[in-house]
Amino acid sequence: MSRRLWPLWLAFLPLLAAPPAGDPARARMDPAAIQKITPRLQEFVSQGVLAGAVGLVARNGEVAYHDAVGYQDLEARKPMTTGTIFQIMSMTKPFAAVGILMLVEDGKLNLNDPVERYLPEFRAQMVIDQAHPDGKVTLRRPARPVLIRDLMTHTSGMGEPDESLDGLYEKMHLTLEKATALFARMPLKFDPGTRWMYSSPGIGALGRVLEVVSGLPFETFLEQRIFTPLGMKDSFFFPTPDRIPRIALVYRPEGGKLVRATGGILGGDPAQYRKGAKFSAPEWGMYSTAADLLAFYQCMLNGGEYRGRRLLTRQSVDLMTAVHTGHLEPAGHTAGWAYGLAWTVLRDETGMLSLQSKGTFGHGGAFGTNAWADPVKKIVGIFLIQRSGGGSFESRNFISLAQAAALD
Repeated sequence: MSRRLWPLWLAFLPLLAAPPAGDPARARMDPAAIQKITPRLQEFVSQGVLAGAVGLVARNGEVAYHDAVGYQDLEARKPMTTGTIFQIMSMTKPFAAVGILMLVEDGKLNLNDPVERYLPEFRAQMVIDQAHPDGKVTLRRPARPVLIRDLMTHTSGMGEPDESLDGLYEKMHLTLEKATALFARMPLKFDPGTRWMYSSPGIGALGRVLEVVSGLPFETFLEQRIFTPLGMKDSFFFPTPDRIPRIALVYRPEGGKLVRATGGILGGDPAQYRKGAKFSAPEWGMYSTAADLLAFYQCMLNGGEYRGRRLLTRQSVDLMTAVHTGHLEPAGHTAGWAYGLAWTVLRDETGMLSLQSKGTFGHGGAFGTNAWADPVKKIVGIFLIQRSGGGSFESRNFISLAQAAALD
């Protein structure tokens, strides 16, 4: 083929793509309903809302839908594929929590243990008693120490990063050990257990607890105890050269169009692929694919087992996906949802507007990624995009289309 025709050929690849993978009938899903998904995702690409997307829907352990639209590199017109690798951001948090429950089952820690038992730097924590008009604050000792379960339910009182972290979440220039020492110095916003407030540093500290107790770097523990047993061959924290060509770039809306995101976002310039990074970021650091995420979510939906490999007991899975913040308001980002142990959990009818069942659990990410497991309909859904600022509208569309396809 002529080199001059090659860019034109690439531009038409999405139009010539094969039909989506999967067998809706075998999965007990309506084929006609499943066929609506790809055209809807393609509309978002055609409108310039998304550069590209990958969707996957499975039911009863059978894949009903797996397809890709658009581009992983918009400028180069490099097509998105079902094997494209994404920064899944806060979808990393449940992985950290599963690691902690594995250590509980190993008899190495308890969820009611004070964090300071494993991280001595937390012994000096203070809580804000009063904020003054001049910006200064009065501090006091908290009513009780932060517990491991507080980190998992976002009730620790730990806030989001401040200037004392020197841009850690973009530069990734500190080890998890050094970063957690800085997290511990930030004053708590309230007494542990009294309120709900989303806290990425809290999950970062949870990951450091995992390191201390297991004796392994956080990313190594996940690789050995979760990724490898589940066959998650494309999940990692620090990109290697062979994986970089498959990683989707991140875009942000500006002036009615999408532009390449550079600095100023989590992980820094996506095109630098975290070169030189030291921070594993248990709160948002993972890269993964739709197929890998299916293995993890199906494992949870199966009660901790996947293809003959058991990660957790069903009791631990039930504990993680139960509502733990129902007595607190607000207790999540979205009405009708609450938090389990690092999982968002649908708790009442207000949260069922996307046709998910009560008890559905999952998590989203800052770049618009989202996944869920519906234990009533036995559906796993995965929606992957890379847009700074999220993609809740498009994600809700995808969820509704997937959930509506269930035949019974």
